[in-house]
Amino acid sequence: MKGLYTLLICLVILALHAAAVGGALPAGILPPEEPVDNPATTAKVELGRKLYFDKRLSVDDTVSCATCHEPEKGFADGKKVAEGIGGKKGTRNSPTTLNAAFLELQFWDGRAVTLEEQAKGPLINPVEMGMPSHEALEKKLRDIPEYRKGFKKTFGTESFTIDHVAKAIAAFERTLVSASSPFDRFIAGDKGAISDDAKAGWVLFNGKARCATCHGFISVYPFFTNNKFHNIGVAMKDANFEKLAREAQKGTATPEELAFREGVAELGRFIVTREPKDIGAFKTPGLRNVALTAPYMHDGSEPTLEAVIDFYDKGGVLNPNLDGGMVPLNLLKKEKSQLVEFMKALTSDDIAQLIKSSQGGGR
Repeated sequence: MKGLYTLLICLVILALHAAAVGGALPAGILPPEEPVDNPATTAKVELGRKLYFDKRLSVDDTVSCATCHEPEKGFADGKKVAEGIGGKKGTRNSPTTLNAAFLELQFWDGRAVTLEEQAKGPLINPVEMGMPSHEALEKKLRDIPEYRKGFKKTFGTESFTIDHVAKAIAAFERTLVSASSPFDRFIAGDKGAISDDAKAGWVLFNGKARCATCHGFISVYPFFTNNKFHNIGVAMKDANFEKLAREAQKGTATPEELAFREGVAELGRFIVTREPKDIGAFKTPGLRNVALTAPYMHDGSEPTLEAVIDFYDKGGVLNPNLDGGMVPLNLLKKEKSQLVEFMKALTSDDIAQLIKSSQGGGR
């Protein structure tokens, strides 16, 4: 009876989430976990969608969330590193917001635990959206009639705060779910859903190429990430970690500030934990729709999937903190192309419809 009760609860959660976002999640995948104080509603998701695409959330009305997480570019931006107001450049590549709701931590260094917390950072970052404070953003939005009306309808108040803004954006982002691809049809039994080269790539992915060590596939969590942080040597290309670590330990700079400090940002997870084992370690990204989100790595240093595979094939870049799993792979040219074909098979079948619905075009 206890098992049946749990199943019924899960089904109710699935139904409620589907009602909020206008459609069902792929079979077998539970919806992303919602904070108890931010349940999804249709009105909240729609408000969050408007905020996500509104450039007025930036100090000069030129940058929105969608500027760096553009639907047509796989909800990334196609640039090496993010660009904010006045063309200012950050230090890291813009990750996709697709399936971000399923990640345990947000940002490349994991400095935000929730989507709500993540949404607050770029708004007041001087390199990104540049608002002088959250209070300044609150005032700016309260002066816009459509937002006074929208927040009143959704949260019951026109005196909304940054917490309400973040909750709405996060609710919308939890609808950006993409887990329907040729690979999913293949794994469900349709052996003709992907090419023979993609099938060979899948075998390599789980074997010789060692990709599954960090990007393993689990049917109930099919996002190809272990949600952990690894030093694979990307940040070591031009960095003196020992010097940078000492610099990061000085003063009272926050992880948010350090993440945008040239050079220091390459310390990765270390700027959050201050643990030596995390020096140069960055979050394992998911691989769904990866063919749409070039360039790659946390710094956008690899322009293509082929370049990424070459990087792993040589075993990364040697450094004192290199992850023990990084070893030369000795892949053949044909094997590299097969891996690329497999990753292309992770592109969602309904990506065009997801793009349309995210922009308010319906489902």
